Amino acid sequence: MSDFPARFKEAVGSGTVLVQAPGIRESVQAFARSVAAGLSDEPKWLHYRFLYDAEGSRLFEEITRQPEYYPTRTEADILAEHAEEIQRLTGPVTLVELGSGYSVKTEYLLSAYSRYDEPVRYVPVDVSGSALLAASRSIAESFSDVDFTGINGTYRSAFPVLRQLSPQMLIFLGSSIGNFNEAETTSFWRSVTDHLPAGDFFLLGVDLVKDADVLEAAYNDAAGVTARFTRNYFARINRELGAALDLTQIEHQAIWNPALERIEIYARFISDQQLHVEPLDQTFEIRGGERIMIEISRKHRLPKLQRELAAFGFDLRHVFSDGKKWFALLLLERTDDAQQRAAYPPATR
Repeated sequence: MSDFPARFKEAVGSGTVLVQAPGIRESVQAFARSVAAGLSDEPKWLHYRFLYDAEGSRLFEEITRQPEYYPTRTEADILAEHAEEIQRLTGPVTLVELGSGYSVKTEYLLSAYSRYDEPVRYVPVDVSGSALLAASRSIAESFSDVDFTGINGTYRSAFPVLRQLSPQMLIFLGSSIGNFNEAETTSFWRSVTDHLPAGDFFLLGVDLVKDADVLEAAYNDAAGVTARFTRNYFARINRELGAALDLTQIEHQAIWNPALERIEIYARFISDQQLHVEPLDQTFEIRGGERIMIEISRKHRLPKLQRELAAFGFDLRHVFSDGKKWFALLLLERTDDAQQRAAYPPATR
């Protein structure tokens, strides 16, 4: 059994900024096996989680600043307008954020929760330790009463400590839930419902179905940052797995699939290439014109999503959206949980 829950509990309130979850340092072998599995399939795919090495994380932050990429600024505007109302609806809670990155948008929530007498406990979770450290410095400069304890790990690495943090609001912004396929989505919500106590909250950011031209432009920015993000995956394969791909012969494609209501992101090989996975001594032939799917971004319709979440024991307390109805924040409350809460003592200043 992992000692992570005990290590985390000891770290909370002690001034420890970062706690490393088990398994965060995925081995080269794990990366190699994932790549080989995807390239052995038909059609070929690669798992999106390996997009986010240090350079990938930096490029994604740059993507969010592109004029075509509306989700980040739209969600930020919603948070800026409604953070105080969210605080009033939840009352004092620990803020636990999955995939927090640099916590830029979260500062709207921290500001709202910091305006009251209760100190704020913030537990961001991210695979990027450098992003967490940068966020801790920024938040320390802006908020003197925020108790910051970051978890350097995957989403799932935080689940075993959730009962220790109740009452809480679990935060999942950026419509990151849209990167999961249907099986991954079901698995995610089952894990959440196994660990989040009744009465706790979940703040979910979701991108909504809209005009295809708007969607495709957001993932094909004119500056080509998203294209560099896609090619960086193969730069990582070259560097870590010993491949020798010609990156100039790989192009980025993002296409709206109306039947599945999702953006599909592909790497299209312009010419024939061999992709050698050195740790496994396997070579894969990729033909010119062939596409490899590396990411999806599912878009949502609120009535359907509300029904799906209700099946996992969540009541919809409030929907916050923008004037165009392009994006939504859903404040959910967890119901149907009989286990006793195991809360930490109150945070101290």
